[in-house]
Amino acid sequence: MHRYETLAHTMAEEIRSGSIPVGARMPSLRHVIAQHGVSQATATRAYYLLEEWGLVRAQERSGYYVAPGAGVTAGQTVGTAVERTLLASAGKVDISDLVFSVLDAAREPDIVPLGSAFPSPQLFPLERLAKSLATASRNLNPWSTVVDLPPGNEALRQQIALRYMGMGIAQPMDEIVVTNGALEALNLCLMAVTRPGDCVAVESPGFYAALQAIERLDLRAVPIRVDPVTGLDLDALAAALERHPIRACWFMTNFQNPTGVTLSVEKKRALVDLLARHGVPLIEDDVYGELHFESDYPLPALAFDTHGLVMHCSSFSKTLAPGYRIGWTAAGRYAQKVQRLKLMSTLSASIPVQAGMADYLQHGSYDRHLRKVRAALRAQLGEMERAIRRWLPRGVRYARPGGGYFVWLELPEAIDAMALHRLAIASGVSLAPGPIFSPEHGFRNCIRLNFGHPWSETIEAAMRTLGKLLADPAVRVPAT
Repeated sequence: MHRYETLAHTMAEEIRSGSIPVGARMPSLRHVIAQHGVSQATATRAYYLLEEWGLVRAQERSGYYVAPGAGVTAGQTVGTAVERTLLASAGKVDISDLVFSVLDAAREPDIVPLGSAFPSPQLFPLERLAKSLATASRNLNPWSTVVDLPPGNEALRQQIALRYMGMGIAQPMDEIVVTNGALEALNLCLMAVTRPGDCVAVESPGFYAALQAIERLDLRAVPIRVDPVTGLDLDALAAALERHPIRACWFMTNFQNPTGVTLSVEKKRALVDLLARHGVPLIEDDVYGELHFESDYPLPALAFDTHGLVMHCSSFSKTLAPGYRIGWTAAGRYAQKVQRLKLMSTLSASIPVQAGMADYLQHGSYDRHLRKVRAALRAQLGEMERAIRRWLPRGVRYARPGGGYFVWLELPEAIDAMALHRLAIASGVSLAPGPIFSPEHGFRNCIRLNFGHPWSETIEAAMRTLGKLLADPAVRVPAT
């Protein structure tokens, strides 16, 4: 064990024992150096490690403070890095400030959007969509403002049910609820099966909006490790189900954000069986499933559900029309509760847009459009891979995704992704740093890049800039 790790374990025990209470300011670097006889680099790296474990959080120009979730794990020892990731205790989530700071920095139009969560609007048939919307608006029945309230426009739900049928899933139309994008569907499903204080299993790394939803609803996150090659660790999930009163799981089984990994059919089936034995519902976020690079849509976990416990959520935002904000959930046994929550919250998705989307799905050659998008994304991934090999150091590792438009990079261990993010923004390039995808603010040496925009000299230059920044001493964690 390195000296900074020993020091971090010592301070962690003080936090977990309650000697340093939640919210208290941690000793300054100068005090730690004097008390333990270590160098400034050792003390700094110890604090980085405590922050990665979710025990402390930094406040600019003020120092480190004991994080809100630290008190939840009192009395437990800190294990190895793998044990901490696989079997981390449930804790309150404090992620929004970090996420918003990253997203706000990337909003400027002159920033190259490698950190964006969206594909290029150039990929979408916006003129043809506008034609369908105009047609539907002209023919709209005035009574549709009542008839098309949740669960939603019947013609649209029929088209969605047909797409399930194309995957071999006999999805009852009356279990489909149309929502304002997939994010609302996911949030409504979470609200339907939890109460404040409940534990929810989430992926780590995982979609930051899931963490924000858990934070907003005052739930407790139980992080489950995701391997970039094999996906969700089912052994860790099984152990967590035994240790914690988990009320729901929020997982992405296809082209997971941020890693891009897809669970095998065997793992999806095993996941559904495991949760069925425990009676725990699965909120399945499947917004990237249609963006597969192989011939067929990889079956979602919903395909193996026989108990109505899987709430499958998706949308047209990543494949067709981001601004239209049309999503849905096939919510199984929870469909009626989700429908009522929808009525009590935002009442309805836009009535004309629902009708316009139904018209497009019937007459707009959606599958032909999808084939073009998949071909474009596959080609752009090839360009991204070539740029990674050309401009980034050899120590960078990644697993090739089979769909979607994200690639997850594991940088050399000494790299601090947050420092890299700040320098990249200053250089006109955005990226998504690893800590925003973790309730413990972990994955400090990882970043997510977006290849959903047509390749250009501007993007090539941005990758070249990242390579130069990775050689800058300012992005490195101080050595011990």
